[in-house]
Amino acid sequence: MSPEPADEEARRLVAVDAALRQAAGADGFLRFDRFVEIALYAPGIGYYSHAGRQIGASGDFYTAAQVGPLLGATLARRVAQEYDRLGRPASFRIVEVGAGDGSLAEALVGALARQGTFGSSPVDYVLVEPSPSLATRLSERLAASHRPPGLEWRVAPSLSSDGPFAGIVVANELLDALPFRRLLAVDGAWREQGVSRGASGWTWAEGRAPNPFPPPALPAPAPPGSVWELSVLAEGLMRELGDHLVRGAAIFLDYGDDGAALRHRFPRGSLTAFRAHEVLENPLDLPGSADLSMFVDFTRIRAAAIRSGLTELSYRIQSESLAGWGLGEVGAEWIAEATGSVEQVRRRLALKNLAFGFPNFRALELSAGA
Repeated sequence: MSPEPADEEARRLVAVDAALRQAAGADGFLRFDRFVEIALYAPGIGYYSHAGRQIGASGDFYTAAQVGPLLGATLARRVAQEYDRLGRPASFRIVEVGAGDGSLAEALVGALARQGTFGSSPVDYVLVEPSPSLATRLSERLAASHRPPGLEWRVAPSLSSDGPFAGIVVANELLDALPFRRLLAVDGAWREQGVSRGASGWTWAEGRAPNPFPPPALPAPAPPGSVWELSVLAEGLMRELGDHLVRGAAIFLDYGDDGAALRHRFPRGSLTAFRAHEVLENPLDLPGSADLSMFVDFTRIRAAAIRSGLTELSYRIQSESLAGWGLGEVGAEWIAEATGSVEQVRRRLALKNLAFGFPNFRALELSAGA
């Protein structure tokens, strides 16, 4: 008899806890980015790495890609613009980093097929997903998807897996969930904030002063107890992008703001844990059972992009970018296709939600090459 799902989930969480204990230092201290890395991404057992249902109505959270096909169809127009801008090259690659459950990819390639953007020209769609189990699910979902005749898709473990390329990179709600550090203001200086395992579970712990970071410089410490969050891994992704995107553009959609605004708005940090669409009071509760994320410090991300040789095309509120890419026209066409008044109302609400319901989201557009 196969084990019950609840038993499998309990064993998985025990395995996550054991991996965290093993990663902690001799003093029991574990830096917070390592805590996030293991809790979310540990192979086979992490929150994102196991074959559960994290995204959608029956999961723990949803993104704009699950609201309907509007985000994917709007991004398809932006992809077509970039393809034309590059002179409709013989080799063009679309790379989606953080492909999730495949909702965005399915909507995007479906819209490209309807647009006839590429004709029968060969185009690669690469979905970056390091988890084998999630890669399998993506493959199964997209196998039956409607896509342009010349488009071939595949799953890859990283953006740089296949070397330099020309094309466009898309990432929707990726940066916020990459492992991130938390710095704690103590006696006029920044110190690492991490966790340690006590008798009743994981608790916050104070570490040593952090090693030097790439620019920009750390801000002056705020009042004692203030927390500042940043993701060195997200900044490193900008370097990977700069090294491999030879010609083309990259689009990052995520919730965040300038660093100074975030520190003012979230003096204790913006860390949030979601389980069953509810915010957990204790984000350290049952590691591996909830989504962990932060508001993205776009000041540092933009600086890392420029440092990596990329050019900033625009940085603005997401709704402004979507409007510029044709969300209004895409939405009008989608609503016109609705069968029945009830479905039409539902689609109007979905359009309104995407156009006005994500006020914390920003869109960063970068370019490389000519």
